[in-house]
Amino acid sequence: MTANEIRDEIERRLNPDKVEKKEQRKQSRDLFITRFLAFAESKKPSTRGLYMCTYRRMRDFIGEQRLNRLRFEDITKEWLTDFDNFMAKTAKSKNSRNIHLRNIRSVFNEAIDDGVTTFYPFRRFKIRPVATPKRNLKVDELRTLMNFPTEEYAEQYRDMFILIFMLLGINIVDLCRLKEIEDGRVNYYRAKTGRLYSVKVEPEALEIINRYRGKDWLLNILDRYEDHRNYTHRMNNSLKKIGPVKRVGRGGKKVHQPLFPKISTYWARHTWATIAASLDIPKETIAQALGHSSNTVTDIYIEFDQRKVDVANRKVLDWVIYGKR
Repeated sequence: MTANEIRDEIERRLNPDKVEKKEQRKQSRDLFITRFLAFAESKKPSTRGLYMCTYRRMRDFIGEQRLNRLRFEDITKEWLTDFDNFMAKTAKSKNSRNIHLRNIRSVFNEAIDDGVTTFYPFRRFKIRPVATPKRNLKVDELRTLMNFPTEEYAEQYRDMFILIFMLLGINIVDLCRLKEIEDGRVNYYRAKTGRLYSVKVEPEALEIINRYRGKDWLLNILDRYEDHRNYTHRMNNSLKKIGPVKRVGRGGKKVHQPLFPKISTYWARHTWATIAASLDIPKETIAQALGHSSNTVTDIYIEFDQRKVDVANRKVLDWVIYGKR
C-alpha cells in the first residue's frame, strides 16, 4: 500500500461515519446535475438563462427525482436521442434543440477536463445543424431599403439597421451601450462574448450617429427606452413593415406592403458578411470582422492587422453606396 492508501484506511477504520459522509458529498459533486447547475451559475445572466432552460427541459423529460440522481454514464447516445425526440414534440426547430444538446456537451467537456469522468457520448452522438432560411439582403435590396421613403416613425429604425451594417454587424445591445468615438473608432467589449472590438467609424456612419446623438450614450436609444430589448422589439416590428402603404376603407386604415417581411436587426450582420464574400474579401478577414476566430491559440500570439478589416469595410461600403468595386 502507498502512504496515501494507508492514511485512507486508517481514517476509514477510525472515523467510518465521517468517511461515508465525505464520500457521499464527493458522489453528489460528481453527479451530472450538480456539475450542470454549477457550470450554469458560472455564466453571465443571459447565458445562464439558456442553461436553466435546458435544465427544465431535462426535468420535464425524466422527472426531477431521476434528474437529481443522473450520472454522466447514464447519458448515453440512446439517452440523447430520446431527449432530442422528446423536445421535438414541442420544438420543431432542430437548431433550437441543438442549443440544449450543446449545453449538455459543454458540461461534459468541463467534467472531462476536471477528471470527473472519461465517459463521452458525443463521440457517437453528433449535433448537426440545419441550414437556416435566408437572413440577408442582396446588394440591390439593401440599396432599396436605404433609399426607400419610409414613414417618419420608421426612419430611425431603418437608419439604425444601416448603422449596424456599417459597423460590421454590431449587436444591438452593444450599439446601445457605445459611449464615445475615440480617434475615429468605436471600441467596446461585446456583451455576448466579452471580446474587445474596435471598428473604424466611416464618414457615412458618422453622419447617422450625429443625427441621433445621445446625452449619456453615443446614441439616444437608451435616453428614450428602458433597455435594448424594448427597442429591439419595436425596431424589428417596424423594419418588417417598411414598404408601400395604402389606405383602405372609410377610416383610411393603413395597409402595409412590406419589402422584407422577415427582416430583423441580425440581417445586417449576415448582409455585411455576404456582400464582403461576394467582393472576394478573404474569409479570414471576414471572420475577424465578425469576431469569429478559427484558431484562438494562434490569435494569442499573432495580432491581426486591424487595417485589413478597415479596408474590407470601406470596400463593402463603396460598393453598396457608390457602386464602386
